[in-house]
Amino acid sequence: MKFFLDTANLDEIREAASTGILDGVTTNPSLIAREGNDFEDQLIKICAIVDGPVSAEVVSVEAEGMVAEGRSLAEVHPNIVVKCPFTLDGLKATKLLSDNNIRVNVTLIFSAPQAIMAAKAGASFVSPFVGRLDDISHEGMALIADIVTIFDNYDYGAEILTASIRSPMQIVEAARLGADICTLPFKVFLQLMKHPLTDSGLHQFLKDWEKMQVTVQK
Repeated sequence: MKFFLDTANLDEIREAASTGILDGVTTNPSLIAREGNDFEDQLIKICAIVDGPVSAEVVSVEAEGMVAEGRSLAEVHPNIVVKCPFTLDGLKATKLLSDNNIRVNVTLIFSAPQAIMAAKAGASFVSPFVGRLDDISHEGMALIADIVTIFDNYDYGAEILTASIRSPMQIVEAARLGADICTLPFKVFLQLMKHPLTDSGLHQFLKDWEKMQVTVQK
């Protein structure tokens, strides 16, 4: 499974990238706006840190505008993936952009039919939002299971990017189901590393080492 970080914060991206296991980044206009920097400049800085797909979202709602934005974004850096919403115009834009060898991440997927349509339109990534489904008492991971099963039946070429992750257990479940990618907030990235037995084990090792050093010095 690939790990993407869902942020535009450079410090968070640097910290995650320093582990050597960060595969990409997903952003949106809101995340970039929080950083207070120029949109394209921030994308360039992100691409300089992580050598992998960096999703940058369009803000137009009509296909023509999405395509124009997408082409402009794709010129910012080779790692840029254009992020389009799942709408009728988003599908049209996805088809036009992918036909011109521009990678597209179709976002705001909430059903298996939407994922199928996005893949058929040429999306490189489809992003089902599991956390938001859970918020309205739908089982987000059931959607991942459906999409994995369907995509295994066909040669679409789109990767399943599990989005709206809220906890480490959602990542474990997505991995068990066979999703290709999880994009997660930095907080959840850090939570993946934590376990009380790891902490207590390390603490005990260090205590034993200190005792041994005292004995040697005597």
